[in-house]
Amino acid sequence: MASLALPADLFAIVTTSDRSQKSPLWKSLLDWPRSGDSHIDYAADTLARRNIWAARLDQAVLRSEKPVLLVASGESCLATAWWARLSPASYVSKVAGALLFAPTPGDEADSRFASPRAALPFPSAVIDHASHDRIEALAQGWGSAFEKDWEGPAEARAWHQAQAMLMRMTASLVERRMRAADALGIPG
Repeated sequence: MASLALPADLFAIVTTSDRSQKSPLWKSLLDWPRSGDSHIDYAADTLARRNIWAARLDQAVLRSEKPVLLVASGESCLATAWWARLSPASYVSKVAGALLFAPTPGDEADSRFASPRAALPFPSAVIDHASHDRIEALAQGWGSAFEKDWEGPAEARAWHQAQAMLMRMTASLVERRMRAADALGIPG
């Protein structure tokens, strides 16, 4: 399957996946992204390791000169939501959106991911080849898009969902930049 192409100068891609996953869903189904601008291995068996992961994500986002696209899979989706809800606005304002692949249907009440019940502060989509009540509840709680009624094989659903989300984020980013340019009086 062809990989998903993004304009090279539009996003910085930051990927995170569970160390135990041999190949995250976004890699095995879509062959995408071939390599992110940054990859952060995720492990949170202790609060200290979770905090180290969060500090690495902070650094990757803050050093990016472009808007960031977060790509997470498995339990790292829960950690990404936790990070987004608790990080300073100056950090998350650099995130254009997130693609959350096959989140582990864990419990957000788990003390490692305790955070305010609020939508993520950026557009996001949960992409999974199966529909589970807990996955749908996670998507709803995060304010994320979740498509469950796609026709065709799981790979096609995931592919179309990822493409649709990237198109929405790209349009949103362009619109935000146009509003900023208008506010500054810069001709378009």
